[in-house]
Amino acid sequence: MNHPSPGDFIDIHNHGSIISQGHFCVENLMAHEKRIPDSRKGITYSFGIHPWHLDNLTYEEDISLVKLFSAHDNVIAIGESGFDRLKGPGRDFQGKAFEEQVRISEEAGKPLFIHCVRAWDDLLEMHRDTRPVVPWIIHGFRGKPELARQVVSRGMYISFWFDFIIRPESSALVKSLPADRIFLETDGSGADIGEIYTKVSSDLGIDLNDLKRQIYNNYTGLFG
Repeated sequence: MNHPSPGDFIDIHNHGSIISQGHFCVENLMAHEKRIPDSRKGITYSFGIHPWHLDNLTYEEDISLVKLFSAHDNVIAIGESGFDRLKGPGRDFQGKAFEEQVRISEEAGKPLFIHCVRAWDDLLEMHRDTRPVVPWIIHGFRGKPELARQVVSRGMYISFWFDFIIRPESSALVKSLPADRIFLETDGSGADIGEIYTKVSSDLGIDLNDLKRQIYNNYTGLFG
């Protein structure tokens, strides 16, 4: 398994990662893409079925790939999986696929990346029903502090939506959360992860290097 260094900018969720000095990426692979993880330096992977790409015709093959690659040394997490009320198949199919990926996450002992759009009730209900031991990571979060505190109280981590987190109005959310529960991401947008780190370090009133160390500690505490 590849590991970041304390001085790296850790991009916890990306698509199409370009490896560069001083950066460490978690690249999300989606089963329908038929891409496979490798062992290149500076990158690790999550692997799962995104709710947008659930298909009855390919589901069994896709879920088999998730199970297969959950054992890969450089796959550190399952997903992204979750619920989306704006895109994808119905709630029942999304729930079936999500529950199965929770099971794989638990069996592999690897955290689960969450995609959730206007379906927080579904997600929290599933968390209550499945009672996972392995933590979940909400990626692309841009909700209110009250919701953020609710998911953190259940042992989850939060990674902020790249576009939202650089806006002034995100400061209240950042300040409301324990620093040991946050991550930062670019989500394949081409955004500058260094700019995101700089904004968040300013919001928290800490030095940029201290924020790097904090997120490094969060990473190693979660993924080992």
